[in-house]
Amino acid sequence: MMNRYKSVPVTLLFLFFATAAVLAQSNSGETTFRSNCAMCHGIDGSGNTPAGEHFGAPDFRGVKVKGLTDVQIKQVIADGRKTMPAYGKRLSADQIKELVQYIRELQK
Repeated sequence: MMNRYKSVPVTLLFLFFATAAVLAQSNSGETTFRSNCAMCHGIDGSGNTPAGEHFGAPDFRGVKVKGLTDVQIKQVIADGRKTMPAYGKRLSADQIKELVQYIRELQK
């Protein structure tokens, strides 16, 4: 009976780290968005910020952005467009992919 309880702390530790890894992965798009995009595009993706209004940041929830494919959004993030700078050298391909997923979440 004592041996059975020795594995409980190890199992709990494994579950803690597995859960933490999943949560970190699921929040990484949001974290990247908040630190790189929200200044212009707003926390909600509306573009309703002083910088967003000045530079003409689009509302991610609007029809125009919803109509873009994921590939098109990735390209805009990586290469920039008009007044938006390119992030292809600052962010990894995985970070850009996570940003696209997060933008799609904002659209719901």
